[in-house]
Amino acid sequence: MNPKGKLAHETKMALNKTKIEKYVQDFLEYCEIERNKSDLTVRNYAHYLARFSEFCKSTGISRPEDIVLDTIRSYRLYLNRLSDDNGRRLKLITQNYHVIAVRAFLKYLAKRDVNTLSAEKIELAKNPSREVSVMTPEEVTRIKEATKQEKNEMNRLRDTAILELLFASGVRISELVQLKINQLNFKSGEFTVRGKGDKLRLSFMSEDAAKAIQAYLKRRHDNNPALFVSHSQIGNAVEKQIESVGGKNKIPGLTARSVQRLVKKYAMLAGIMHNVTPHTFRHSFATDLLQNGADIRSVQTLLGHASITTTQIYTHVTNQQLRDVHKKFHNKK
Repeated sequence: MNPKGKLAHETKMALNKTKIEKYVQDFLEYCEIERNKSDLTVRNYAHYLARFSEFCKSTGISRPEDIVLDTIRSYRLYLNRLSDDNGRRLKLITQNYHVIAVRAFLKYLAKRDVNTLSAEKIELAKNPSREVSVMTPEEVTRIKEATKQEKNEMNRLRDTAILELLFASGVRISELVQLKINQLNFKSGEFTVRGKGDKLRLSFMSEDAAKAIQAYLKRRHDNNPALFVSHSQIGNAVEKQIESVGGKNKIPGLTARSVQRLVKKYAMLAGIMHNVTPHTFRHSFATDLLQNGADIRSVQTLLGHASITTTQIYTHVTNQQLRDVHKKFHNKK
């Protein structure tokens, strides 16, 4: 399409936008500029609100003032019945994400004195209690020991360091793969991660994790600043390795998918029957802290949870401890 044709197409699209779609665009720009939301948050809002805008348009609703409680009820019914190409329905938590985006949009409209439905009138669906999968201390030991079965030295050193750090810090997989070598302070055993909402938080390494990472880095001879990288290039000709050091053929950083695969691999080698993912290490980290007496507020900070409600999924641990205390000490004569 030539420039004039493209401009005409964009102009036509802009003219065909409903008032709701125009306000959605304003809201997304507001999130990006005034609220300084992360790119991921803005993309998610754009996805959820595009679906809401399309629903409104299909039902003849084009203006914010036309949005009423019945609109939201119909939209939630539509989401509940929505299926993908494989016939799978949207999970309840995903449906709630859509509704949360709509509420945020309506709050923005109210801030701009646009007449529409009050966001406070919309309630989220109650999610069933979330179950977390954790490993026992014995299973944690077994999965870390399983790395000894990896014959490739570089992969063995890297994978050992990854598993040690996952359990020692409780970082998310997205945070792990973004880590740079210069972020780690081995003297203090600390490092900073950029978590959800682009927020920075302090995390910590155990002595075992620090030793494993240092042993891995000592054998690294590439110029990649990433803490964990792919070693599929091992075995290449010397010329290729020299190019890698020079920057022409930089060894790629490890992906989240690769970390998921290696965790699954070592869980199988360790004979752990239940599903183990990088997030299982995060759950096990939190559970370990609580079982050893950490308070839930500190665990919330270490995990980077914005709300204590999210951290409370681990209270089953402290509840079990209370149950054991009650059984052991109550009504003893």
